[in-house]
Amino acid sequence: MKNFKKFGLAILTAILMIFAAACGSNSTDKENETGNNGELSGSLVISGSSAMQPLIAAAAEEFMAENPKVDIQVNAGGSGTGLSQVAEGSVGIGNSDVFAEEKEGIPAGELVDHKVAVVGMTAAINPKVGIKDITKEDLIKVFTGKITNWKELGGKDQKIVLVNRPDSSGTRAIFNKFALDGATPAEGITEDSSNTVKKIISETDGAIGYLAFSYFTDDKVTPLAIDGVEPTEENVQSGDFPVWAYQHSYTKGEAEGLAKAFLEYLMSDEIQTTLLKEQGYLPVTKMKVERDAEGNQKDIK
Repeated sequence: MKNFKKFGLAILTAILMIFAAACGSNSTDKENETGNNGELSGSLVISGSSAMQPLIAAAAEEFMAENPKVDIQVNAGGSGTGLSQVAEGSVGIGNSDVFAEEKEGIPAGELVDHKVAVVGMTAAINPKVGIKDITKEDLIKVFTGKITNWKELGGKDQKIVLVNRPDSSGTRAIFNKFALDGATPAEGITEDSSNTVKKIISETDGAIGYLAFSYFTDDKVTPLAIDGVEPTEENVQSGDFPVWAYQHSYTKGEAEGLAKAFLEYLMSDEIQTTLLKEQGYLPVTKMKVERDAEGNQKDIK
């Protein structure tokens, strides 16, 4: 009888262990679940760059339409927030306008960079200024306050009004690094939104700021060529136009599960050749040059 009780207890223990294991597997992170038929399911949270949010949100909508059991939440908050949150593991993907190595306090070595798009940008001026080209040397002088009237550059006799983005802006960081060679801009109007920057430039005589190519869809502001090189998609891809940067999607370690599937979707022909253009970005797959975190540029072999 004692042996029977021991045998029964062993069977009961084994059943309980199997049940506990099954419950444990059901409570795991649902970001990485794939059904037996290969159908994706689960949830993914993405945060970071506000400039990237429209692109990522649009791609997420299309991805969810193709995978109805998937839920993707796309939050903004800025590049620093995205990098911090993905590093601490509170989100699956962190979006950034800059390399993780450029943000202080971010454990860049723990993150994997997925370059999903390219953004080109240039100086934007009020159309009444009367110029369409500027040398980089003069552009730096304008933004550092050494040139204060457009007549010094062949334009109208108008005082130059600077329109900047805040210090936390990834757009500002890109423009300062590649258009101003790291020079610190003088004080001026500071606005956090590119839409607002465009509106102020269009309504203010003598105003100059900087915008991504996607904002030059009408004649309300004039994009400036730099050193005779026009700010076009082709000139960015060839590396001839200097002011451009990657749009980064970072994961903590190698991407897995749903995060991996979504990043692969972002790099698909469907997204790189259609949605990116609609959102005003350039396809990273067509770049003929590449850059590292220090800004060094070289041809892609």
